[in-house]
Order: sequence, then C-alpha cells, then structure tokens
Amino acid sequence: MTTVEPSFSNRQHAWPNLVSFIVPKLVLVNDYPWGEATATGVGSYPEEDHLAALRVAFDELPMPYLPELPARGVGADMIGRGAALLVEMPVEVQPSGWRFADRPGRDAKRARDHLIRDLDGLEESTQGYEGPLKIQVCGPWTLAGAIELRYGDKVLADAGAVRDLTDSLAEGLARHVADIRGRVPGARLVVQLDEPGLPGVLAGTVPTASGFGRLRAVEPVIAREHLATVLSAVAPSPPRPGTQAWLEGPRTEETPEGETGSGVFPIVHCCAPGTPFELLRTAGARGVSVDMSLLRHRDEDAIGEAIEAGTALFLGVVPGTDTRIPDAGVIAKPAIELWRRLGFDPTLLAGQVVLTPACGLAGASPRYARAALAACREAAKVLRDDPAQ
Repeated sequence: MTTVEPSFSNRQHAWPNLVSFIVPKLVLVNDYPWGEATATGVGSYPEEDHLAALRVAFDELPMPYLPELPARGVGADMIGRGAALLVEMPVEVQPSGWRFADRPGRDAKRARDHLIRDLDGLEESTQGYEGPLKIQVCGPWTLAGAIELRYGDKVLADAGAVRDLTDSLAEGLARHVADIRGRVPGARLVVQLDEPGLPGVLAGTVPTASGFGRLRAVEPVIAREHLATVLSAVAPSPPRPGTQAWLEGPRTEETPEGETGSGVFPIVHCCAPGTPFELLRTAGARGVSVDMSLLRHRDEDAIGEAIEAGTALFLGVVPGTDTRIPDAGVIAKPAIELWRRLGFDPTLLAGQVVLTPACGLAGASPRYARAALAACREAAKVLRDDPAQ
C-alpha cells in the first residue's frame, strides 16, 4: 500500500491550492502483477506458426502474451476468436461476415481448433513459468457491432441480443481463464478485453448490416453495465472508495500481489480516438490500453483521475507497421512527459505504466514486429532508470 498526495493538487489549474485543502490523502493499492520497466504486446502478430510467435513473445517481453495470428485465415481473426468463446451461441461465416446460426459452421470449428492449438502450444512452451502473462479477448460491444443476427441486422441493433451475447461471453471467458490457469499455474494473468469499436458504439457511428444507415448510440450507463458483466466474470469489482473494504484494500493472504481475489488483473484495450477512461475504470477495468498517438489534451483530466485511482496505463508508443524505430529514449519520452504534466511522482511511473506497440502487429513484417516488441522493452527501462529525463 502506498500513500500519495492527490496529483491534481500539483496540476496547473486555477484551483490547485483549494483542492489541496479539501481533498484528503488517497490510499491506493499500487501493486501490479508485473515488475517495474514492463512491456508487452497488444494482440495480433504477423506469423502463422503459433510456436514461433510464442517464442518471440517470451524471448522479448517482460510480460509475454498469447499472440493472435490472423494470417492463418478465417477463425484466427479477433471476431472469430471471440465468437469461439461464446457459450450456446453458434456462429458461421457468411459473405457479410460472422453471423449467428442454428449450429456451428465449419469456420466456427476452425476458430475453436486454432484456439485449442494455441493453448496447447502455450502449455508446452511455459512449463515451470512463473510471472505475468497477458491474454486478449474481443469485448462484448465490438463483438455486438460485428456479428449479425440470423435474419436481420447486427447484434448491436437488438438490446436483448446484446444482453444474451454479453452473458454468453462472460461465461465463455470465465471457462477460458480457468483453462489457462490450469495449463500455466504459475502465471499472473492479465486479461485484456479488446474494444476498438466502443467509441463508435457510444457515438452512434456503427453502420447497419446494409451499410446504408447507422445504429443508435448506446447510453454510457448501459455500455458500462455490459462491460462490468464480462469483467466481473473473471475479476471481482473493486470496492467503492470510502467503504471499509476499500480502506482495507483488496488483497488477502491468499491473493498474490497485484491480483484480485480471482487471480486475474483485467484491462481494456481501445485503439480508437475517444477512449472513455472513466467508463472503463468504473466498469471494473484495472488497466486501460491505448494508442498514445490518439490521445488529446482533453483526455488528460480523465487519465489523471484514472492514474489517481490506481489504474494502470498500457501506452502504445511504437507504430504497428514497418517504419524506422527511434532509440529507446525517444520512444519513452511521450509517456514521461504525460506523467510530468499530470504532476505524478516520477518514481511511480515505471510500475504503473506498461509500454506496448500502438496496436496489433498483424500488418507488420515479422522482422519489424520482433524489433517493435524489443523497442518497447528497452523504452520501458528508460521509464525506470531515467523517469525525469
């Protein structure tokens, strides 16, 4: 447990001194299931050999992850992989994309086979491994905006269908996490929900199945509720500030450092402009993953509040497609400058911030993808060794 002064009292606002008088010290749990100077991947990787991709993830990263390999074809993509986890909601592929069906199509079986093969490879490659491990699953709102109903529009157009999908995904994800914990018992699991479609869902810009219209915007309270359903299936919701449970902290003697009672640290990834930080945090995400190049000044208040609440930031700082990679200091600089502008203690930076590529690496060459992960690792060391550069 770490006691810190509220960072907003150090910000360049018109009311900093007033805040310092009326806001008490905050007691935050700033322990995470990874060490300082950590980097990881986002999700996709430009390989077809799952064992080769796993070797790269474990060789290059302090927080290895289970890579997704969409180059293998239908069923290995983010939507197909997420659909493979749904319980009693079979899908098939139509020319327009994934659609619910009366029985699983062969593409759904292929998606499931890819997933099982990847998990078998993970188990084989991690014998005796102890440490952080990240997995990714498509979130309910992005799935609802991509999968179509049997006869009609996208799932997102039907509130009841969205609820059914959310409940099914929550159950499937809980089973998936239990399977991985059994295969890699020494792993400190970080579970990432991929929600690149969430800002569009909230803004009402998701196209209808025909493409000629837009689906109605979803209210933030509804979006939060569905995300919370999935997140709470693998990690209990954090106690509300001010309650006795909050003051005592969520850790117990049986709970490893940085983990919830279920042994899972939940985060949400959103690589689109307009990431709703407060919504994600209050839905139960203990970390938020973003493409740092998409952040704007107007996002900084919400980011500061998230950091103050102990939320981890996974900052995408290396482009996801081939380009010249700068040195580690240049890569780390935007994260350091953001932390400084928000007025936080620089010694906390390397523990609460994890560096990643900007998004998935499926569009990169294998050589660049490996170099990008290594660059994130080296830049993370700068956060620890020279946070005030």
